[in-house]
Amino acid sequence: MTAASDPAVLLTPLQRADSDVFFDWINDRGLVLFNSGYPPVHRPQHDAWFDAALRRQDLVLFAIRTLPERALVGTCQLTDIHPVHRSAELRIRIGAEQARGKGVGTAACRQLIEFGFRDLNLRRIWLQVFADNEPALRLYGKLGFVEEGRLREAVYLDGRYQSIILMSLLREERQP
Repeated sequence: MTAASDPAVLLTPLQRADSDVFFDWINDRGLVLFNSGYPPVHRPQHDAWFDAALRRQDLVLFAIRTLPERALVGTCQLTDIHPVHRSAELRIRIGAEQARGKGVGTAACRQLIEFGFRDLNLRRIWLQVFADNEPALRLYGKLGFVEEGRLREAVYLDGRYQSIILMSLLREERQP
């Protein structure tokens, strides 16, 4: 499901060729600090992560590509997929700087949410976001996510403590 104003994006399975771009993104300190602490990742660690991600049964990981050129601009995933509780955690990263702030994340999340509810038969999709990440909070609010709680000063990042907001979206709450 895509809103009329969303840019055209396509979620695709990962390709081996994507690994090099992901390696660059995970070592971009400014990009990583949007959602976690920054430790440099060495190539063998990255290759092991990439291979393991492709084998995981509780993870659906997509490349985000813009259309019509099919340029790789990010990743999105549903992780910790629980078949009994029918829940999963949503994560997204727009790695290509030129794609940020243009609605690509919104379009990708809409598609990922629809995939989760329709194809995985999820009941609940949840996420974690830093309390000071205003663009992400606007995005998740627009998609219908509701704040469930706050982990106050839960992480020490870049010289200061940050709170984490927990949000969720139930199947019947999803936005068109």
